Amino acid sequence: MKGSWLIRGGTVCLPDGMKKSEVLVENGRITAVGEKLPVSGAEEMDASGLLVMPGFVDIHTHGAVGVDMNGADREGLTKVSAFFASQGVTGFLPTLLTDSHEALLQYVRTIGAAAPNITEGAAVLGIHLEGPYLCAEYKGAMPEHLLQTPDISRFMQYQTASSGQIRRVTVSPEVEGVEQFIPQAVAAGVSVSIGHSGADYDTAWRCIRCGAASATHTFNAMKLLHQHFPAISGAVLESDVYAEAICDGIHLHPGTVRILLKAKGLERVIAVTDSIMAAGLGDGRFKLGVNDIVVKNGDAMLADGASRAGSTLTMCKAFANLRRFTDLPPYQISRLLSANPADLLGLGGRKGRILPGYDADLTVISDEGAVKATFVKGRRVFCAVQ
Repeated sequence: MKGSWLIRGGTVCLPDGMKKSEVLVENGRITAVGEKLPVSGAEEMDASGLLVMPGFVDIHTHGAVGVDMNGADREGLTKVSAFFASQGVTGFLPTLLTDSHEALLQYVRTIGAAAPNITEGAAVLGIHLEGPYLCAEYKGAMPEHLLQTPDISRFMQYQTASSGQIRRVTVSPEVEGVEQFIPQAVAAGVSVSIGHSGADYDTAWRCIRCGAASATHTFNAMKLLHQHFPAISGAVLESDVYAEAICDGIHLHPGTVRILLKAKGLERVIAVTDSIMAAGLGDGRFKLGVNDIVVKNGDAMLADGASRAGSTLTMCKAFANLRRFTDLPPYQISRLLSANPADLLGLGGRKGRILPGYDADLTVISDEGAVKATFVKGRRVFCAVQ
């Protein structure tokens, strides 16, 4: 059967456990999971000694392999897509750093037009705008002079220019107009995340009640919990919003990752890379939007040393780090890398899990995090040299 695959011999990460099984893929979907599946004509892949996991979904990435999402053209997006596939990623949201109104319009227009035509690697699942509705005090790498207060009509210009591809936007709760903006964005089908913020507990909770669904790089560029002033961090921990976590061992101590998982549960943490164009490369000088970045020992900083600026993390490395930080079994870690981000994006009924009827977005990987093959809707888009 053309376009069909039988992945055999691997340990499959199912939603409720791990089992040595075969996975049958037909017409881009998973059609069966079990032992000794009756099939003929399908291409076979021997996954003996390997894990078969749902493909990783990265909802926060600014680039990789020399490509910055701010200004990336179709060629650049294709290059990043191929690299991400080699890291086990089957879908991602190009994340745009705060920029001028005119520049953002151009960027979302380019990505929106290119996204449906990128089919040789990880799929572009939409766009994440990190700003420009952010506060100056916790701006991180955001250029302060380009920060704005929200205007739903201007935001909808971005959405129209992107051909409806904006899936997510990060806002600071304390910025004037954000509480009114959140339900407007949600009504337009956009998931709202809170972050880059020094908001107090009550302000953060009002935004959560208005419809904010997640927190951007939890504990980073965010006012931390104090016993008398829980702040935005306390509201994120107490509520049911999803909490992003950059699990590179630099942004968060392993113990902090464990505390976050203990407080939120496996169902409400999302592993992201927040990667910049330096991911997949070595140390050196790079760009992140309008900023100059210096990477030393894998740590990305603004050139003036004022702030950390994204990461060089990849999703397969995040998987390996989470295994080391938590000692959890792969099927549980899989929630953070696949099911939870898919659920946040409203794709949980067809992506993020290995179940019959789901898209055949699969990562074949070693227990140590070495990716051997990646499938996107049943197409093998990466295969490691044997």
